[in-house]
Amino acid sequence: MKQSMFITRLRGYVRIQIRGSECERLINPMMEKGFSIWDIQATPEGKLECNILIKDFFRLKPLLKRTGCRMHVLERYGLPFFMERLGRRKFFFGGMAAFIIGIYVLTSFVWQISVEGNDRITDAQILEAASKQGIHLFQWKLKLKKTEELSRDIQSLLPSTAWVGVEIRGTHVTIKVVEATIPDPRKLMNPRNLVASKNALVTEIISDKGKPLVKPNTYVRKGDVLISGTIGDEQNNQVVVAEGKVKGVVWYTSRIEAPLTKTYKVYTGETANRNYLVWGTRALQLSGYGKMRFEHFETIPERKTIAWRSWALPVGWLHEKVMEMNLVEEPIEAANARKSGLEQARAKLLAASGADARLVGEKILHEKTENGKIYIDVHFEVEENIAEEQPIVIRGE
Repeated sequence: MKQSMFITRLRGYVRIQIRGSECERLINPMMEKGFSIWDIQATPEGKLECNILIKDFFRLKPLLKRTGCRMHVLERYGLPFFMERLGRRKFFFGGMAAFIIGIYVLTSFVWQISVEGNDRITDAQILEAASKQGIHLFQWKLKLKKTEELSRDIQSLLPSTAWVGVEIRGTHVTIKVVEATIPDPRKLMNPRNLVASKNALVTEIISDKGKPLVKPNTYVRKGDVLISGTIGDEQNNQVVVAEGKVKGVVWYTSRIEAPLTKTYKVYTGETANRNYLVWGTRALQLSGYGKMRFEHFETIPERKTIAWRSWALPVGWLHEKVMEMNLVEEPIEAANARKSGLEQARAKLLAASGADARLVGEKILHEKTENGKIYIDVHFEVEENIAEEQPIVIRGE
């Protein structure tokens, strides 16, 4: 009798071949005794094949003796035989189980911590606050508090933050920070003068508040008052916050060094490879031993880690491609070197002089060539803002 295939496979069955001159005579006694047999087939050689449950297989021997037939097992099916095969491969499955347990243990640690969104607050300050709440490398994730509690506690340690968020994905913890907006410092509203910050020749003066004391084409020294915060006469006067703009020509002397050769890299096409097994921040070299045969070279690293979805393990490998190169020196004409050096000196000077600065004159004072470089002394004239604040101290009578 054929049963449900699922139940049959759970109980287990075999496909057998019966040989003998009267093997067909076995069918009726097997059916009378309630044997579960199915898929009965007769072969051209006079043999009989059928499927039989394991429990009935062991009841078949007396019937075989009675009829003088012999039996041969062709195939085994079902759960009992599968479990038997597992038992023979216990070391393999034991290793697989150990691997799965190892993966689970490794993914239970924190292997990477990153910080996002900070500008004024340093990474070190944020990581220190996180460490006080238990967020550090090699920490068990099960020991960490809920992300809402971690966010709140870290923010309490960082008063200059408006919001802190903690996200745990796999073995990676991300701390996101929104810094509090700090209002711009208020301008100095105490009485003040505007004085010269440098020796200069005044070219323009605009007084919005206060009393101008100089005129264009006037030479001033550092500290001279340009716009006074005291207005009125000796009998009737008042101190105010002087405001305005004063521009003047300032003189600078710069020493320029420009090389007469340019060095650049040319790859030869020769390469070498080095491979490493990486565990966290440590690496074990696997290939590419020995002294590097290239005198000049460039290394291109490529690191890969074992990851599945959002789970990343600290185990991986690093491949380094080492490319041989030659350093080629190309001569530069003195005129081009001089031009490049002057352009760099102008840009550096204007950047240091302020946004409104402009170059109004330059003159080469001295030039010489020595040790593969050209040396130039240049006199620059720059028009820039020369006013700076000076508080007015009011003394009591």
